[in-house]
Amino acid sequence: NNKGFLEYVRKSTPPPFLLKTYMLVEDPTTDDVVSWNADGTGFVVWQPPEFARDLLPTLFKHSNFSSFVRQLNTYGFRKVATGRWEFCNDMFRKGERKLLCNIRRKKARSNKQQRTAAIIQVSPKDSDEDHERFSSISLSSGYNSLVDENNHLKKKNEILSSELTSIKRKCKELLNLVVKHAQFEKEKEDESSPKLFGVRLEVGGERERKRRAEIISESSSILLSQFCK
Repeated sequence: NNKGFLEYVRKSTPPPFLLKTYMLVEDPTTDDVVSWNADGTGFVVWQPPEFARDLLPTLFKHSNFSSFVRQLNTYGFRKVATGRWEFCNDMFRKGERKLLCNIRRKKARSNKQQRTAAIIQVSPKDSDEDHERFSSISLSSGYNSLVDENNHLKKKNEILSSELTSIKRKCKELLNLVVKHAQFEKEKEDESSPKLFGVRLEVGGERERKRRAEIISESSSILLSQFCK
């Protein structure tokens, strides 16, 4: 019983590809890109590059027009017009979404049949023209993908450049702070040292301590300046 119920559900539910395609065609806001034909028995992709770039990724997670056409072919769609991408299937009609359940995917064919079969059913007269247009659309889709990736990399580079500039600025501020601190400590030592007739006297151990402090301060300044270049 469960098996029969699952089979019933499968047959009564349209394949996701057909539902998504129907949604794209049905949307009136994109009629300048894809829409039903005059009598509602098929649909026309008026602007294939825009269709691939802007609409396909919204539902199919890719922007490959040639892949979309291959999928149509596996569900029995036919290209029925010359000079434009118009596709028809007897069960794909405007206002009759329930008919989508009657469309089934074609069974896989042998490798030999796949090599000899056309991607979409067209007349010999149309094949050369459509092949050139198909290749142009594929190249356009690939070019648009490269442009998008290049823009994405540019934005990342700008962000990294901004972060690097900020780090350098903070390093310089830190370096200035170290230098000021060293100068302050030196002035403090000068004021606290005993003097005789205005001349500062160095007591035992002070000279060595001062020498070490100067070495540490100089080394720190060198390291910081190298890091902030």
